Amino acid sequence: MFMNGSRRGRLDMSPGSSEDTPWLSIVLPTHQGERWLEDTLDSLVAQSDKGFECLVVDSSPDENTIGLAKNYADRLTLRFFKRVDLKHWRSKTNFGFSMARAPHVCMLHQDDFWLPQRSAVLREWLVAAPDISVHLHPSYVVDINGRRLGVWGCPLPASGTPIPRQILIERLLVQNFVSVPAPVIRRDSFLEVGGLDESLWYTGDWDLYLKLARAGAFAYHREALTCFRIHGSSLTMSGSRQVSDFESQMQSVLRSHISALPAARRNAVRSKALVSLRVNACLAAATNDPAPLKHLINAFGEVLGLGPVKMREYLFESRLFERLIPRLRARMAGNL
Repeated sequence: MFMNGSRRGRLDMSPGSSEDTPWLSIVLPTHQGERWLEDTLDSLVAQSDKGFECLVVDSSPDENTIGLAKNYADRLTLRFFKRVDLKHWRSKTNFGFSMARAPHVCMLHQDDFWLPQRSAVLREWLVAAPDISVHLHPSYVVDINGRRLGVWGCPLPASGTPIPRQILIERLLVQNFVSVPAPVIRRDSFLEVGGLDESLWYTGDWDLYLKLARAGAFAYHREALTCFRIHGSSLTMSGSRQVSDFESQMQSVLRSHISALPAARRNAVRSKALVSLRVNACLAAATNDPAPLKHLINAFGEVLGLGPVKMREYLFESRLFERLIPRLRARMAGNL
């Protein structure tokens, strides 16, 4: 966490307001990212609107990742920060957002990438609605070779207009349905809510979205514009092996934000959210157990226990199948 370094109103919110000021800052936290980084940076080179900057915040013990990224300095506006003291993506992202020059910021991890039209589409959204705190869209889920396995969307109205806050918070509390490369965030909104909680190794982004949802407006758009890569060495896969801590982190976020709802709605939402975190814990245990069937049966039992009405709501709000089926496809192909 870090102290707020900017207040709403101090930033020029007009994308492209100056040739010298980027309209978007992309924070790319890296650590020994040579395997995927070329795909990531190539996807930025392919953008038709390059009025953005990319901040590479690298914690690698060697210069290989930074050296690879510097090969793109003639095609992209890149800024480099060697920070071996920043050990995880949350601290590198907080640092990068604090150093960003643009009024809007986004995260891009070293194994994810953009589709070619993303920057042009984003710029249209930001020009039309610069006061929205967070613009969201779906992402494709891809495997180690970039093959599409499915679409990861959000259970939200895709109108591009502000989402009713209670609907947004209720559904976010049931499940973090936001893929990391999808949000575009007002930098001042990010700073005002304190950025990412660096103690939350798994749920830091979920906690961030809930803080932002409590403070400002979100808009959800229909187009899938980014690709989220799943592979065996990703943080989601490796971190989920710590099942007890994995579940504890989800419970912490739920406890922190359930009070944002009216008292009359808390019990109904809490019951679905608790099932969701137990299902996530069961699936994490199944992923890391050579005999996963018992964990899958437990997850199925948790869902059935909701009853028919809440079960339908949970399946819609959690995006369970959208998250699970791509991973099953990748595992069957030997890519996890």
